[in-house]
Amino acid sequence: MSQLLQQTINGLALGSIYALIALGYTMVYGVLRFINFAHSDVLMLGAFAAYFLTPRVEALLGPQSIPGAILVVVASAVICAGIGMLIELLAYRPLRNRPKLTVLITAIGVSLLIEYTCQHRHVLGAETRRFPTLFPSSDFHWQGLTINSNDIVVLSVTLFLLAGLWFVVQRTKTGTAMRAVAFNHHAAALMGININRVISFTFGLGSALAAVAGILYALKAPGIEPLMGVQPGIRAFIAAVLGGIGNLPGAALGGLVLGALETFAGGIPGVSNYRDGIAFAILILILMFRPAGLLGKLQPEKV
Repeated sequence: MSQLLQQTINGLALGSIYALIALGYTMVYGVLRFINFAHSDVLMLGAFAAYFLTPRVEALLGPQSIPGAILVVVASAVICAGIGMLIELLAYRPLRNRPKLTVLITAIGVSLLIEYTCQHRHVLGAETRRFPTLFPSSDFHWQGLTINSNDIVVLSVTLFLLAGLWFVVQRTKTGTAMRAVAFNHHAAALMGININRVISFTFGLGSALAAVAGILYALKAPGIEPLMGVQPGIRAFIAAVLGGIGNLPGAALGGLVLGALETFAGGIPGVSNYRDGIAFAILILILMFRPAGLLGKLQPEKV
């Protein structure tokens, strides 16, 4: 039983990171009906923003201070929000009325551009760098369980951001505009909603969540490098499909389920070697038997 609880805790911590990344995918899909494959690279940029900001903040507030860590996370989120809005302005907005395949190919191109530009030795370089310790890390032992303080931080931050995102989407005018644009952007424009502003805000909000997820992922990863967002990005996309692409609660649920399944598979002898394939097997099964996802609904289209 203690082993089961331990794996559950580890799975929730990993799934929380997937959930944050998946929320960015699903928000953009809900508004524009396409997958922003550059989203996982914004995660990497968020981790590197924190990497370069941490020494400067520590010089002002001291090492491993809670206010300093919060400042680093907020500043990194703001930087990545600006990057996400810039990507939407330069790469996606000119193609908004083009076929979805054109935008999809452009998203892949933007992703590759960011990854391989950052690998250049005059930009970030291809070497792996050790991520700084933002929070004091320690292990807590209780009833045979070992809980790392970083896991508590990951779960707490994820719950806080999920609650904040729900409030923004459901209780604010901007959130109402986002839901209106997602439902019918032509009707939303006729009602006086600034479509460009809503879409730009959606990209900024999703990119900020990706930055926070990148920092939390870097706290658990051995190091950071320009391709660090590829694997968690793929898993988060699968989590969004699992929960129901375009559905915010579904994205959160899909991330938690996928993280738990991967963690449990990693603890089973003979199965741990195939844990990377589990995510893709889940994607295939979902597309075969429930393409709308766990919480999604099939929407018939008129022709």
